[in-house]
Amino acid sequence: MELHNLTPAAGSTHKEKRIGRGEGSGRGGTSTRGLNGAKSRSGYSRKPGFEGGQMPLQRRLPKFGFKNVNRVEYKAINLYTLQALAEKTGSNAIDVAALINAGLASKKDLVKILGQGELKAALEVTAHAFSKSAIAAIEAMEGKAVKL
Repeated sequence: MELHNLTPAAGSTHKEKRIGRGEGSGRGGTSTRGLNGAKSRSGYSRKPGFEGGQMPLQRRLPKFGFKNVNRVEYKAINLYTLQALAEKTGSNAIDVAALINAGLASKKDLVKILGQGELKAALEVTAHAFSKSAIAAIEAMEGKAVKL
């Protein structure tokens, strides 16, 4: 077997339907669009959500809820993650840049440290926000929690 005699498996490829190429093709005339009506014309497009004149789903269902424009979303990082990062890097100062380099947060993320897990070393942690339990755990190990 060589490159020049490779072919697709039998029945795996099909001829393209050539529509609107004359009566002899069997698909001339109306070009498989049927007779008259909007769908037979060029430029036809149905509105998204149109259900044939029936009241569409997005109009049948009531509106509810709201989006709080003042919501601040944080990237949550637990203490056990910080401990693993400290052991891996050998550093006792962890800031947002270190978390970004480790792939735990992106540049646009606001970082909040949460208190799940335990620390085994005194760490100086710099982040945008801390939970009360995280601050207590960091300070119990004589570390520092610095808010940005």
